[in-house]
Order: sequence, then structure tokens, then C-alpha cells
Amino acid sequence: MGSCCVLQLTGLILGGVGMVGTLAATAMPQWRVSAYVDSNIVVFETIWEGLWMDCISQLGIRLQCKFYDSLLALPPPLEAFRALMCLAVGLAILSFLLAIVGVKYSQPSKEGPQAVSIFILAAGAAFLLTGTLVLVPVSWTGGSIVRDFYDPQVPVPLKRELGAALFVGWASSALQLAAGAMYCHCWCRAGAAAGPRYPWLARAGGSGGVHAYV
Repeated sequence: MGSCCVLQLTGLILGGVGMVGTLAATAMPQWRVSAYVDSNIVVFETIWEGLWMDCISQLGIRLQCKFYDSLLALPPPLEAFRALMCLAVGLAILSFLLAIVGVKYSQPSKEGPQAVSIFILAAGAAFLLTGTLVLVPVSWTGGSIVRDFYDPQVPVPLKRELGAALFVGWASSALQLAAGAMYCHCWCRAGAAAGPRYPWLARAGGSGGVHAYV
């Protein structure tokens, strides 16, 4: 159980960092940034486009941001990405809380291994789901940016680069997937070490009772 406890603590740290990264990626406006493909070196404005607002940075000194005016006027993909990231934020917080409870009950106590396994499994599944939810909008946005960048039919002023929020989202997704894998692996190891979940079934089978239809 010592190695399992180390996995839980490591997963808790990775999941906590991933939770913070998910919050940051959701709030950051740097999902899509201006692409400079011309030979002009002097750049006066930088455009940032996020889930909630777009910003214009002038010479890195003055920054103006504006929230999107209408929710109904937004493109359907952007509305879907908003919903997925908000759901991911809620699940990230829930996953971290479940991980804390799992680490707490992993210590020797009267609850036994069954209570520990429930919290560990719940935290692992929640972390895996959270990482997947973050990965979908981030990867979809990155793919569309790359496709438009190399599309000759897209005007140069409309081309965009990968923003910092996408890299934060990818890193957060990887951390939470890793944390979920650690918790699920720990739960499997704890279940194998604890023996049969329902020992009364084994006793019934050994006594010659009808046990094939239980």
C-alpha cells in the first residue's frame, strides 16, 4: 500500500495543477492570436480571441478587451466550447475534492479497503472525464487554426496562430489524464490486494450451495 499511497499523492498534485490550468485556460483570451505572415517587422497591434472576449494589444503597452455582446450571435462551435470548458471546470474541482477524500481515507482506519476504493475510483474516473472534456475544445480549436493558416483562400488578416491558452489546456488535460490513470491503477491494485469483494459468495460455493445463479 506504500506505493499506492505515493501514487495517490502524486495524482493529487498533478490533478491540482491540472485544475488550476483548466481554470486559467477557460478564462484566458489567448486562444487565437494574430498571425504575422508578412515581411513587415513593425507590428502595432496584436489581436487575441478567447471564449469570452477579444482583446487588442497596442505595442504591448495598451490593452483593450471587450466581452462578446450577444450570446445568441456567437458561432455554434464557440458556444459548445464554452459549455465544455465550464463543465470541465466544475468536474476538475469535483475531481480534486474526491482526490482529497481518497487520500484521507487511504490511511489505516475502521472504514476498511472498500470505502477507500470507492473514493479512489470516483476520483480517477472524474479526472479522466475532465481531461477528455478539456482536450476536445482545445484540440478542435488548434486544428481549425492550423487548417486556416495553410489555406490559401483565407485572407492574411484573418489567419491566426495558436495562443497560449491552448498550450495551457493541453498541459492541463495531460496532467488530469495522468492523475486519473494513477488513481484507477491504484484502485485496481487495492482491489486485487483486498481479495474477493463478496467473500460470502465464495463460502456459498464451497458449501455446495447453488451459486451459479447469484
